[in-house]
Amino acid sequence: MDKRLLILALGMFALGTDSFVIAGVLPEIAREFNVEVGLAGQLTTVYAIAYALLSPTIAAVAASVPRKQLMLWGLGIFVIANLATAFAPTFALALVSRAFAGLGAAMYAPTATGTGAMIVGPEQRGKALTIIVAGLTAATALGAPIGTVIGGLGDWRWTMFFVSFVGLAAAGGIATMLRDIPLPTRVSLAARVAPLKDARVGLTLATTLFAMAANFVIYTYFSVVFDRVLTSAALFGALLVLWGSGGTVTNVVLSRLLDRFGPRPVLLTMLSVLALDMALLPWASAHLWSSVVAIAIWGITGWGIMGPQQYRLVGIAPTIAPVVLGLNTAATYLGVTLAGMLGAFGIHAFGGHQLPLFAVLFLVVAIAASELAGRRIAATTTTTAAATPTSTSTSTQTSGPASLSTGSPS
Repeated sequence: MDKRLLILALGMFALGTDSFVIAGVLPEIAREFNVEVGLAGQLTTVYAIAYALLSPTIAAVAASVPRKQLMLWGLGIFVIANLATAFAPTFALALVSRAFAGLGAAMYAPTATGTGAMIVGPEQRGKALTIIVAGLTAATALGAPIGTVIGGLGDWRWTMFFVSFVGLAAAGGIATMLRDIPLPTRVSLAARVAPLKDARVGLTLATTLFAMAANFVIYTYFSVVFDRVLTSAALFGALLVLWGSGGTVTNVVLSRLLDRFGPRPVLLTMLSVLALDMALLPWASAHLWSSVVAIAIWGITGWGIMGPQQYRLVGIAPTIAPVVLGLNTAATYLGVTLAGMLGAFGIHAFGGHQLPLFAVLFLVVAIAASELAGRRIAATTTTTAAATPTSTSTSTQTSGPASLSTGSPS
């Protein structure tokens, strides 16, 4: 295995851990700054919205900056920002530092993904992307739980030191192991958002946004929803490992189901089971055994949404797959942003134990958007198939970088 890919994955591990670990130390942060838990949760919101909005912008604006230099700048800002969070004397300054951490993540993540695809041969690009994204997945299964345990055994500020150390290690590896990397073809910001004009892409991204909002309205306030069973930092970390591990299980199984059945029935099943699980969570979270079952189902179905969504988007627009997948990442983090804000409102209005019912509302919208997307895709595919015998030449034409394929599975 190319060690350079592991270094890039380590950087993604640091970014992912920073995204998820705040939830594990939220009560400690709230006590430290003497604020409500809902307000403390906005530390996650600020990071997520900076990441979501700045990723496509920086990718377009900084297209002429050398890749290695841009990644080092991004990780440098990321490390300094997390250290600033650790030393922040006030909650306001902690919020500002989280925004800068999101900026660093936005500079690094899309650059690292593109770099991984460029430093290997064409026949290895799929494997390279899988390895790099695995760093983000590992953050949910290992990084966030480790950070939670560190914060529980010591102080939440040590959690931020842990994230900074991982980011610094990745920067050191990039500085020493990666040489200059060719610049990619420049794609303007307008071209990056052009796919949103296609209703199939828009509805698919809406599915991601509301499904991730449902996932993270619970995850961000995990310590509040499950406060009746969380008796130690070790147990907290173990439950987060259980949730994150669900993604690994799901990805292995879904890779076969997607090719056989397509994304539409898989998404409907995952979202429906997740909605039922969330509807029962106000009662299930009262006991450890039922919490374990509910968290396992949540992990499997919640992470099981991402694979079908990516499969669907690549099917819609294979010629600009990196662009639409980047938009999907932005939708994911906008969902995290929405979860942080509305979750805080839900805790104040209804109480933390009823928060999962908020998630059910998000999932109902996600199911509706997913089904509408599936119908649009099916209708377009049928129309294209009917026109193919008489218009073969026109079906192969494109209109630049924002053109979309119409022969995609639903």
